[in-house]
Amino acid sequence: MCEAKRKVTVIYCCDNELAMYRKTQSFNINAYGDMIIPQEFKRGKTIVAVCEGDIDVINSVGDKLVNEYWHQ
Repeated sequence: MCEAKRKVTVIYCCDNELAMYRKTQSFNINAYGDMIIPQEFKRGKTIVAVCEGDIDVINSVGDKLVNEYWHQ
Protein backbone atom coordinates (compact mmCIF):
# COMPACT_ATOMS: atom_id res chain seq x y z
CA MET A 1 0.00 0.00 0.00
CA CYS A 2 1.36 3.44 -0.98
CA GLU A 3 1.40 6.15 1.70
CA ALA A 4 -0.01 9.54 0.77
CA LYS A 5 2.50 12.37 0.73
CA ARG A 6 2.34 16.16 0.42
CA LYS A 7 5.05 18.20 -1.28
CA VAL A 8 5.78 21.39 0.66
CA THR A 9 8.45 24.04 1.01
CA VAL A 10 9.50 24.57 4.60
CA ILE A 11 11.00 27.96 5.52
CA TYR A 12 13.07 27.77 8.68
CA CYS A 13 15.91 29.21 10.76
CA CYS A 14 18.62 27.05 12.31
CA ASP A 15 19.24 27.48 16.01
CA ASN A 16 21.90 30.13 16.77
CA GLU A 17 21.86 31.57 13.22
CA LEU A 18 20.31 34.69 11.69
CA ALA A 19 19.85 33.29 8.19
CA MET A 20 16.62 31.79 6.87
CA TYR A 21 16.61 28.67 4.75
CA ARG A 22 14.09 26.75 2.68
CA LYS A 23 13.77 23.12 1.70
CA THR A 24 11.23 21.47 -0.59
CA GLN A 25 10.36 17.95 0.46
CA SER A 26 7.48 15.47 0.54
CA PHE A 27 6.16 14.40 3.93
CA ASN A 28 3.74 11.61 4.85
CA ILE A 29 0.07 12.31 5.53
CA ASN A 30 -1.66 10.36 8.31
CA ALA A 31 -5.12 8.76 8.20
CA TYR A 32 -6.71 12.06 9.30
CA GLY A 33 -5.15 14.05 6.47
CA ASP A 34 -2.54 15.76 8.67
CA MET A 35 0.98 16.12 7.33
CA ILE A 36 3.66 14.74 9.61
CA ILE A 37 7.04 16.51 9.73
CA PRO A 38 9.44 14.08 11.41
CA GLN A 39 11.32 15.10 14.56
CA GLU A 40 14.68 14.49 12.86
CA PHE A 41 13.78 17.16 10.27
CA LYS A 42 12.61 19.64 12.93
CA ARG A 43 15.58 19.10 15.26
CA GLY A 44 17.74 22.25 15.54
CA LYS A 45 15.31 24.36 13.50
CA THR A 46 12.57 26.90 14.08
CA ILE A 47 9.98 26.46 11.34
CA VAL A 48 8.72 29.83 10.14
CA ALA A 49 6.31 28.69 7.41
CA VAL A 50 5.16 25.62 5.51
CA CYS A 51 4.02 26.38 1.95
CA GLU A 52 2.19 24.12 -0.50
CA GLY A 53 4.42 22.77 -3.27
CA ASP A 54 7.71 24.10 -4.59
CA ILE A 55 7.95 27.86 -4.15
CA ASP A 56 10.52 30.43 -5.16
CA VAL A 57 11.24 33.02 -2.44
CA ILE A 58 12.27 36.28 -4.12
CA ASN A 59 13.00 38.24 -0.95
CA SER A 60 12.62 37.53 2.75
CA VAL A 61 13.05 39.36 6.04
CA GLY A 62 16.70 39.96 6.76
CA ASP A 63 18.00 39.35 3.21
CA LYS A 64 19.17 42.95 2.82
CA LEU A 65 20.49 43.14 6.38
CA VAL A 66 22.53 39.94 6.05
CA ASN A 67 23.87 40.92 2.59
CA GLU A 68 24.93 44.37 3.81
CA TYR A 69 26.61 42.89 6.89
CA TRP A 70 28.65 40.34 4.88
CA HIS A 71 29.61 42.76 2.11
CA GLN A 72 31.01 45.63 4.22
